[in-house]
Amino acid sequence: MPDQKKNQDKTRQIAEIRRQPIELCQLLKTENLVQSGGEAKFVISGGLVRVNGAVETRKRRKIMNGDTVSYADQTLEVRLRSET
Repeated sequence: MPDQKKNQDKTRQIAEIRRQPIELCQLLKTENLVQSGGEAKFVISGGLVRVNGAVETRKRRKIMNGDTVSYADQTLEVRLRSET
């Protein structure tokens, strides 16, 4: 039986931000997708991160409410935390 790729293995989660925009490298770090800011910059500049489905290499890309960020089989749906 041939091996099949499992695209369903990607994990989706909500990333709540207090204010927008947030820089892409900061988001990866605060959501624990990377261990440090240096690692965040490395994976972004290496073309390993996607924003809204497109490869993103700008470390300081401004991420806004409604954006999706994907890296290492994780997908974050960015939501602005509502003040109640």
